[in-house]
Amino acid sequence: MKIVVRLGGSVLGSPLDPEVVKRYSDVISKVLKQGHDVVLVIGGGATARQYIDTARRMDLPPRTQDLIAIQASRLNARLVGMALGTSGVAVTLRGAVSMAEKNHIAVMGGLKPGITTDTVAILVAEAWKSDLIVKASDQEGIYDADPRTHPGAKLLRMVSYEKLVDILGGKHSPGIHRIVDPVAVQRIAENRLKLVVVNGARPENIIRAVNREKVGTTVG
Repeated sequence: MKIVVRLGGSVLGSPLDPEVVKRYSDVISKVLKQGHDVVLVIGGGATARQYIDTARRMDLPPRTQDLIAIQASRLNARLVGMALGTSGVAVTLRGAVSMAEKNHIAVMGGLKPGITTDTVAILVAEAWKSDLIVKASDQEGIYDADPRTHPGAKLLRMVSYEKLVDILGGKHSPGIHRIVDPVAVQRIAENRLKLVVVNGARPENIIRAVNREKVGTTVG
């Protein structure tokens, strides 16, 4: 399969935890050995949000806030790519697709202002015609409400596209931190893309999702 893996920066630690990076590189290597191709999209996490907050307090415009966050995500992507032995970080959709077709693996961070790396992963999936998107997040999956503010929130194992928009739809803002960002949500629903959201604290969940085991939340 062609698999897009969206790896949240918060999952990797701030600063990045070398042991977690190694565990993820091992997991992605196993996915590749199974015969799949992978595009790995890495987020900027807390580091990116700290830069955004500083830029905001400096009264810099939202576009500039996004640009600094993109650089943070690309730095994270470069370190993960080094652990995997990749040749570099893709900075365009065409570059990511070309790299994946040539090497079976591509790594990238942010793409452009106005979107998060969630949406980058969706754009890659569309351009590459991928079979599956797996997002490793800091939650078990998608809930019927934000579990950080609603202790009684219920984990949903299956979510329709309509329900996804209902729960997570909205508008983009720099540094937005949701289980799946609203711009990505809209594109997933419009294009009927297959998505599995898993708890990134356990890197092996990526393999479980690829092998179609019951894990996290499946959208579709």
